[in-house]
Amino acid sequence: MATLAPFQTQLDMLTRRARLRRLMPRAGHDFASNDYLGLAHDPAIAAAVADAIARGVPVGSGGSRLLRGNAPEHEALEARAAAVFGSEAALFFANGFAANMALLAALPGPDDLIVADALIHASAHDGMKLSRARCVLAAHNDAQAVDDAIAAWRAAGGTGRPWIVAETLYSMDGDRAPVAALDAVAQRHEAMLILDEAHATAVHGPGGRGLGAALEGQAHVIALHTCGKGLGVEGALVTAARPIVDLLVNRGRSFVFSTAPSPLMAVAARAALERMTAADDRRARLAALVDAAARHICAPLDLPAPASQILPVILGDDARTMRVAEAVQAAGFDVRGIRPPTVARGTARLRISLTLNVDEVLIAQLGEALRTALAAS
Repeated sequence: MATLAPFQTQLDMLTRRARLRRLMPRAGHDFASNDYLGLAHDPAIAAAVADAIARGVPVGSGGSRLLRGNAPEHEALEARAAAVFGSEAALFFANGFAANMALLAALPGPDDLIVADALIHASAHDGMKLSRARCVLAAHNDAQAVDDAIAAWRAAGGTGRPWIVAETLYSMDGDRAPVAALDAVAQRHEAMLILDEAHATAVHGPGGRGLGAALEGQAHVIALHTCGKGLGVEGALVTAARPIVDLLVNRGRSFVFSTAPSPLMAVAARAALERMTAADDRRARLAALVDAAARHICAPLDLPAPASQILPVILGDDARTMRVAEAVQAAGFDVRGIRPPTVARGTARLRISLTLNVDEVLIAQLGEALRTALAAS
């Protein structure tokens, strides 16, 4: 059909470039999810939801939070999250994408400057596109580059407030941000600091509170804790000073104009927070699996030891990456190939995610399957 020809042309182009994406069913041992602590099937969280259903908590919220969708379960979660993370207030979003969109579109003003890490989440990029502020990207994990960008903006007449945006643990490389150095830059320039803890929450920091836990509660710090990764459920929590949260309630379009998350998911997220604070044993087991991956996967392939639970195997070529991923999947291991534009051109990779849904035996077996697949590719 002529009407659909332009869309098919785009799909054909993606196919030729080995970048066509398709939905895949779950299959094989889990080396792809972000369920790092294995909480997605946690009995205590399931029991909390079952109890809420028995008490008559509705499945649907019925509307946005500013209409009739504001449930006691949402407010209880937010109060508990603020207490756990040490912030003045918290706000529950449907997901991290919506939270990043709201933060960056609503808070920085037209005279402000946003300096974001070059590898920041796609949702932050989209939020910046909607922002009224000037936006620049700084070299990855380079606090001096952030400082230089702010200084150059000031020298050119910039009069507003700087905003520094970084992930504390990067989703595709698994490396950590220089949080203390970024905070020093923020303090020096009286900047706001937004820390996206998506892949650190529940896994890193004291009590799983993230890599920026020591900074929470300070007026210039805003944190984003997603619930759909280490916490094993769904949604996202922005923790910040009360005026920041109140402004998001008024101007965060992805919050204001969205149906509120299910009250049952708020119950699940609150239960997950309780599991998180008492999960030192799980975090220790995950750290042991990271060490096992260093022995069974990285050392035989002459790769650096993983810096976190995220292990990238960078192959570069898109087509080869997908061939290796398919071979490893056929061997029974759910490992996904990641290609541009998710990562930079020439850095296509296998993203191996380590979770408590596997053990050291499976990690060793994956290492063998991976070496076989790479040799054949």
